[in-house]
Formats: sequence, C-alpha cells, structure tokens
Amino acid sequence: MPTWNPWHGCDKISAGCLNCYVYRRDEEFGKDSSLVTQTSSFDLPLKKNRKGEYKLQPEEGTVYTCMTSDFFLEKADPWRPEIWRIIRARSDLKFYIITKRIERFMNCIPEDWGEGYDHVTICCTCENQDRADYRLPIFLQMPMKHREIIHEPMLEPVEIRPYLALGLIEKVICGGESGPDARLCDFAWILNTMNQCVEYEVPFYFKQTGARFKKGRNIYRIERKNQMAQAAKAGVNYRC
Repeated sequence: MPTWNPWHGCDKISAGCLNCYVYRRDEEFGKDSSLVTQTSSFDLPLKKNRKGEYKLQPEEGTVYTCMTSDFFLEKADPWRPEIWRIIRARSDLKFYIITKRIERFMNCIPEDWGEGYDHVTICCTCENQDRADYRLPIFLQMPMKHREIIHEPMLEPVEIRPYLALGLIEKVICGGESGPDARLCDFAWILNTMNQCVEYEVPFYFKQTGARFKKGRNIYRIERKNQMAQAAKAGVNYRC
C-alpha cells in the first residue's frame, strides 16, 4: 500500500523524483497511487538515537518533504497539523516542500504561520506555460519566507520573466522526465530559463536531463543513473 511520507531524509541535493513523478514512481515500486496512508517514518525528525540525539542533524542537509507525493494532498489533511508541529519543533533543520497544489496553501498552513517559517522553503512546480500562468500568480501572493520554482518535468519553453521581476523567487530549477515513457526535454528550453534567471540575477539549477534529451538536432536516451551527472556537465548552473 502506498504511503504519504512527508520526509525524504536529509540530502544536500534534491534526489529522486519530484511530485510531478508521483504516480510513475509509485508504479516502479508496485504501489497504487490512489491510496494514501502514513509511513513508519512519519515522525522521523523527532526520532533520537541511543545517545538521546536527534537522528537528523542540520549538518546533513535539507529535509525534503513528500518527494513521491504532495504535501498538500487533500487525503492527507488529517495528518498535516502533526507534521507542522514536528517542523515547528525542529526549527534547527531546513525543510523543503514541493507542491503543484499551491491553490490549497492557505487552507493547509498552521495558525501561527504568519508570514512563514524562516526554516521552510515552498517550491511550486510548473511543467509548462499553462501551469506557470495558473500557479505562479497564486504562489506569489501567498505568505512565505522562501520561494522557489521548479520546471520538472519540463515539457516546453516557459516564460517566467514577469514573475522573476517581482524579486520574490530565490531559485529556479529545471529537469527532464525520467522513466521508459518519458517525454522529451529540449536543452534549448533549459537555456531559455537559465537566461531569464541571469537577466534577473536569480540562481538557476539544471537538475537532470531526463530520459529523452534533445540537444541541437540530436535526441539522446540517457539512463537514470547518468541524468544528474550529464546535467552537471552542461555547466549552465548560475549562482548555485
């Protein structure tokens, strides 16, 4: 049975697939994505070792939440208050929340959220122009201390200059789609977003090529294990 696990452990780089890949990733592990349950690591940030120390320590990196799900899933509403309590209790850690359900944000935050928690970053997914133009105006109106955008899987060129111009976006991430039926990711789209970020001095990170990657006139099939390394070799990251 699939689970709603709010934690992805600690990692200095966002590993694994993001919420755009929820269903595909669940299928890889033989899970039915229509079912939502808790996991045994639900309270991982509060767990301690035999010495009475927290198992998750700040120096290990950022805690990525719901990396094969979405933190704002409707079916997870009953459990979210407890997760906010855990996040509030571990203010020494940095939490990273990725969502495509940004329209649910105000219905899902805790009462003491105010303008946001200093140690929480919200990242909004925009795989194409239609979703960018729907989600980003909502995203930029919400109260939060740290905002990032991710185009993953990136399915077409996306114009985000009007949103970057407001000075509220701290970082933009791009990546192609993985899996046997992955849709194409064109390097020209990546460069287009990178140039937009350079124009507004916003950090840019090319995370992974995806399985079907076009560069110029050529289309390459890239194994999952090499997708992040190939993206890094492109040398297009900016201020990251």
